[in-house]
Amino acid sequence: MSFDSLGLRAELITAVSKKGYTEPTSIQAQSIPLILEGRDLMGGAQTGTGKTASFTLPVLQRLMESGDAKPKAGKVRALVLTPTRELAAQVAESVRDYGQHLPLSSFVIFGGVNINPQKQKLRKGVDILVATPGRLLDHVSQNTVDLSSVEILVLDEADRMLDMGFIRDIRKVLALLPQQKQTLLFSATFSNEIKKLTSSLLHNPALVEVAKENSASELISQVVHPVDKKRKRELLSFLIGSNDWKQVLVFTRTKHGANKLSEQLNKDGITAAAIHGNKSQGARTKALANFKSNDIRVLVATDIAARGLDIDQLPHVVNFELPNVPEDYVHRIGRTGRAGSEGEAMSLVCVDELKLLKGIERLIKTDIKKVTFEGYEPDLSIKPEPIQNGHNNQRPRKSTPKNHSPAKPKTNTGAKPNGSTRAKKRNTQNKPTNRPDNFGNR
Repeated sequence: MSFDSLGLRAELITAVSKKGYTEPTSIQAQSIPLILEGRDLMGGAQTGTGKTASFTLPVLQRLMESGDAKPKAGKVRALVLTPTRELAAQVAESVRDYGQHLPLSSFVIFGGVNINPQKQKLRKGVDILVATPGRLLDHVSQNTVDLSSVEILVLDEADRMLDMGFIRDIRKVLALLPQQKQTLLFSATFSNEIKKLTSSLLHNPALVEVAKENSASELISQVVHPVDKKRKRELLSFLIGSNDWKQVLVFTRTKHGANKLSEQLNKDGITAAAIHGNKSQGARTKALANFKSNDIRVLVATDIAARGLDIDQLPHVVNFELPNVPEDYVHRIGRTGRAGSEGEAMSLVCVDELKLLKGIERLIKTDIKKVTFEGYEPDLSIKPEPIQNGHNNQRPRKSTPKNHSPAKPKTNTGAKPNGSTRAKKRNTQNKPTNRPDNFGNR
């Protein structure tokens, strides 16, 4: 199947060709014709399958066909809501790229930057507005945007928006929209909460699911490296240095953990930067740009970056710490193995995280391969401790465990750390061994 067969305009076909795409992905092939018909739609696909283009292309065409060539002052014709700034920027870039040959205007708004330039742009009116919920409501409260003429609403990564507590903001936005509109809801996973939301929001929606729910791409190889918590940084530095990895996305659970790990990696001679919600938008944009251009080797991120980071052919994703929510594992590792490329996802798992690991394996219905590195075998006498701000027993704990922070890293000036002196004496090559039995049966 080609894009020509989907009924898209010549201008859109030209834009798609410029990006190097010749055949639509499964989600695109199934969704685009339904959206062009004016149907409400629930689209489910694992990340990296072309979900953004599957709604961007038909939305652009629908706006061209609706007759209003120019938006009125302060008005918006199509609204795309996303949970994070990075995802909003990514979607806005796709809108610009695919709509470059059409006389349609687009704009993106999110927090963390000066609101005044956004006000000036919005007062003129815009065909397609991409926004995060909080900043959109800021503009609504200041009367700089009018949503009463929205023809198409897109909720992108709807499950993540609910996870991040945006349900009240979403309902406030919905109350400002006209009853008659086309609504498209896209997400990598569909929770019960999402299904409840769609029952009141969508009218006789078409359902398109192109991958098994909560499944990872088959192009992603997954492995768990059992290791003690205090030696995770050591093992991570060894893996990056000895394999000469040039581009690695590493996930931590907390902002503080991301900052600390980034500093430790730089001390190990591995260039790294952290990206999370406490960073200014300028710092986040700079860190991501440096990572994409290979000016830094490692980007350390919290789960806010699990959605919206679109990096061409990212080869390696590492879970330095497992996420508290199993579904977030799927989104994290989905940053690799995108657009038909193969990827590698590794998880450094300590005894504290065994229950989190079991929850992930239940979700994806797969036992992830365990590979233990000689010299980094976990100490089986160590007892598991509660995870701070996590749920070792699938629910949050109020108390903060003592002595929970990782051990202070050893000084290491080389770009290819080889672990501790003790590990070197035992085996200077640190060869991996397939030994899941010494870890998984605790």
